[in-house]
Amino acid sequence: MPETTSAMKIVADMSLYPLRDGPIPTIIEFIEDLQLQEGIEIVTNQLGTQLRGEFEAVTGAINQCMHKAMLSSNTVVLVVKYLNIDVEISKTPSLTPEV
Repeated sequence: MPETTSAMKIVADMSLYPLRDGPIPTIIEFIEDLQLQEGIEIVTNQLGTQLRGEFEAVTGAINQCMHKAMLSSNTVVLVVKYLNIDVEISKTPSLTPEV
């Protein structure tokens, strides 16, 4: 009998590196496509983009938007780090433990 899994919140930290056809338009289009996806929270800055939400929503959004970027005839590299806990991405993390 297959195991049932409960919902799991994750955070993904990613950076897209287009290798041809000018990087800025490709990155902007990739982020705009991510913003259209449902069920995820997105924070962007100069170094990357963080997504937060249920595992399926986050990974599905990344896969769908990456597929589109790859089909657009650009050569791109996507670096993604996944964290399997739910952490706040809209505020700066504390570097000291809370007491």
